[in-house]
Amino acid sequence: MSKTSDMIYEQAAAAFDKQSALFDEIYSSNTIIQYKRKKVREHVDKFIKAGSKILELNAGTGEDAVYFAQCGHHIHATDISPGMQQKLSEKILSVSLNDKVSFELCSFTQLEKLTNKGPYDLIFSNFAGLNCTNELDKVLRSFSALLNPGGIITLVLLPKFCLWETLLFVKGKFKTAFRRFFSTAGRNAHIEGEYFRCWYYNPSFIKRQLKAEFNVLALEGLCTLVPPSYIENFAEKYPKTFRILKEKEDKWKAKWPCRFVGDYYIISCRKTG
Repeated sequence: MSKTSDMIYEQAAAAFDKQSALFDEIYSSNTIIQYKRKKVREHVDKFIKAGSKILELNAGTGEDAVYFAQCGHHIHATDISPGMQQKLSEKILSVSLNDKVSFELCSFTQLEKLTNKGPYDLIFSNFAGLNCTNELDKVLRSFSALLNPGGIITLVLLPKFCLWETLLFVKGKFKTAFRRFFSTAGRNAHIEGEYFRCWYYNPSFIKRQLKAEFNVLALEGLCTLVPPSYIENFAEKYPKTFRILKEKEDKWKAKWPCRFVGDYYIISCRKTG
């Protein structure tokens, strides 16, 4: 890696290390985050076969690893944060899934250094971990060698436009409303006082990088009509509206323009060879 990439790696690792002790406590009770996890898992479940081998990138504290292991899959969970890996290890042992889940400290920008190279049936990355690099093209090019023929990748990423964020200009929050539009050099994000850079990628970027070896299986928006999770207590304050928005989003998530204007999008592609 270059010196710049090393610095990006170190900043992100430090930020998520600090959050690891509080991550589950902060997010496990957030209704919209639980909604997002449910929709991502439903998406993945449509495409993977029983007993699949999964490589998870930016696995965090292992919430998704536990879910997939309990479904009968085998997961190799990777992350750049030693703190996150420690929490993941403790969680896996506490639910007796150590025969289904292995883990490794590894950056997704250095997958050639993986001890366990698979091959895998699915490469999975949830909740914008891959937005923490300006080398996503390099990361995407490394996937094919780690997959079985017909293997799948499912990525959950932040696009360059979010309808809910843009509407914040009405409240005078111009910096937040337009932060994704002008982000070619990345934008600062912070967790627990630690700053790191974040880049935004549209689905067209993913398709362009993968078109030689992958076909797109599905693309859908996430939190297009349902508000982002940082709009605190929306689901609790407006339960009827939240229910209606969930129903409408589920109906329109794969249609234009909903698949392009969410806080996130979910994209799945299948290896052609």
